[in-house]
Amino acid sequence: MQRRTPEPDLPALMQALAPDAPRAERHLWLLALLHWIRSGMAPGDGAQGAVSRVRLLLDAAEQRPQWREEWSRWRQVFQASVDLAPLFADYGFAPHSAFLSGVSERLRRQWLPGTPDTDSSTELFDLIFKAEDAQWLRALDAPTLARVRALLFAPSPEERERNQREADADKFRSGQHLLDSLLDALMVCVGQISATGLSSEIRLRMSASESGDERAFHALPGLFERFRARVLRDGPTSPEARAAEVALREQLDACRRAASTVYLHLDEYGISTTIVFGLRQLRGRVLRARALLDAVTTHSPAQSGAQLLARLALAGAESRSLRVLVASSTQLTAAKVAERQAETGEHYITRNRAEYRAMLAKAGGGGLVLGLTTWAKLAIGALGIGAFSPFWLGLAYGLNYAFWFVLIMLLHWTVATKQPAMTAPAMAAKLKHMEDGGGLDAFVGEVAHLLRSQTAAIAGNVGVVVPTVLLICGILTALGAQPMASADKAHHIIHDHALMGPTPLFAAFTGVLLFASSVIAGWVENAFVYHRLDSALAYNPRITHWLGRERAARWALWWRANVSGLAANVSLGLLLGLVPPLLQFVGIGLEVRHVTLSSGQLAAAAYAIGPEVLRDSAFWMAVAGVLVVGPLNLAISFFLAFRLALLARGVTGVDRSRVYAALRQRWIGAPLFFLFPPPDRPVRPGVS
Repeated sequence: MQRRTPEPDLPALMQALAPDAPRAERHLWLLALLHWIRSGMAPGDGAQGAVSRVRLLLDAAEQRPQWREEWSRWRQVFQASVDLAPLFADYGFAPHSAFLSGVSERLRRQWLPGTPDTDSSTELFDLIFKAEDAQWLRALDAPTLARVRALLFAPSPEERERNQREADADKFRSGQHLLDSLLDALMVCVGQISATGLSSEIRLRMSASESGDERAFHALPGLFERFRARVLRDGPTSPEARAAEVALREQLDACRRAASTVYLHLDEYGISTTIVFGLRQLRGRVLRARALLDAVTTHSPAQSGAQLLARLALAGAESRSLRVLVASSTQLTAAKVAERQAETGEHYITRNRAEYRAMLAKAGGGGLVLGLTTWAKLAIGALGIGAFSPFWLGLAYGLNYAFWFVLIMLLHWTVATKQPAMTAPAMAAKLKHMEDGGGLDAFVGEVAHLLRSQTAAIAGNVGVVVPTVLLICGILTALGAQPMASADKAHHIIHDHALMGPTPLFAAFTGVLLFASSVIAGWVENAFVYHRLDSALAYNPRITHWLGRERAARWALWWRANVSGLAANVSLGLLLGLVPPLLQFVGIGLEVRHVTLSSGQLAAAAYAIGPEVLRDSAFWMAVAGVLVVGPLNLAISFFLAFRLALLARGVTGVDRSRVYAALRQRWIGAPLFFLFPPPDRPVRPGVS
């Protein structure tokens, strides 16, 4: 058992202060001091324990003038060796305005240990400060902060003499180390804001309706230089400095408004995580610049400094979190994916008997094609076993699925399990309207419409795929060909689909793949729109020369309308075929259980065994397993897509108990309403 290093007490810490010690030892002493203060925080009392330790340190320093002299020397050595400007300006930001660089920076800080033997203020701050330090820094009251400034940070006689000499030699230098560092940090922030706003990917996407968008970023450095000159010449709280500060703040707000217009362009023409990340960096820089302005012009420098350190401690915690980066940078993309899927999902929800019959017909067509898919799948398996490795066999399965799925899409038929990932964002949109004051009954009605649609789609798929497979088996037998499945293969299929086995787990795993295919489809469509490929297809000279202008325009419209469906069906087919062998390669034995394909395979197995299969209990256990596969496929896919849509749309605060109660009440009162559409109301003559 590893033994913990005993926590030093305050006298030992004060005794260990050594201004002439090596750099690493000096920084380790600071780390130990902050750890001692932080350790005073106990559950239940907030930060009062840490604040009490700060006061205890001040009491001890007040009684030891010799220690204060040593501390003053230590502080001067620290200020001479560590530049604080990068800490104030850059801490919490990625080194470049790019998403991948932000990911790599966070991984580096999480995986690689830091060293106290450094002159980098950002690396040192990252090592010694924790997120919980923000609590006690913000809890320090004004009298305590005044004592901190008077006892620990008041300039020594040597510093005051040197400051006076510098002020006499150059009236534009304040000679105050902290003020110089804050101004240098503000200069860095202003430069970063201006450079980001003037970059091509941001500048070209600003709204043309905002006059002077680029000018806002052009004028920012000049206004900062005017503010800096006023501060150094007249003092940070002088009327001249205040006027320059107001002008600089207004310009920062103008830059922030100009950058916000880029979101309008992204909403219409597709979203890039790199651009979103850059915009968030720019917004963070503006907020940091405003915080630095507060620290420069404040009448309470001790309190302002404590608040700045607290803000930096929290920023450091966020800058180390990969989850925060991914969530913040992909939220807009997820919202756009959910929005486009919601538009598509509306077409899968039936609300009357005519739409219900149309859904049955489309699902029946999908079941017919999936019967051929089952035949091709079993044929590939019979030919490929022993001849190909699992990867190539899985690729063949995936291409087979993708081909037939695309054919179903082109014929405007449907596959039941493709619907949940598309309809979930549509339901999330309805829930958003309910949160905004919409009717609860309307949302419950939409849930009923959705369940009815799913029931119709499954019934159409399964109701047609089974007779289609039996018909193909009969034709093969009549022609003297090999049946779809041999007797051994048939028993293997029945065993694999048994309810009391891994079938429910495999069905849930397939639901995850169904959801993943919808996400891939949304990303592909977003990339298609972002890179304006429809415009390129319609107007690119090489393409129009090859296809002709009219045909190129038709192709552009077709691809714009169908790129999401193609990506969804192709990706789903490849996921169903390739993911299981890839997981088996690393020892994870997950397989695919798709309700329609499983129903077709079970029908082929029943035909191969013959009528006596109806007396086999294992067959009925397999039938029960298939009956479970459908609901699990739909439920898992819908749940994941629904959760993504809720997060992307920012739906919060919905009273779920009211929703559940309303659903239960509707189910008890009219259970058939969730399975069959109500009769269409007859239209009386003269009434429209």
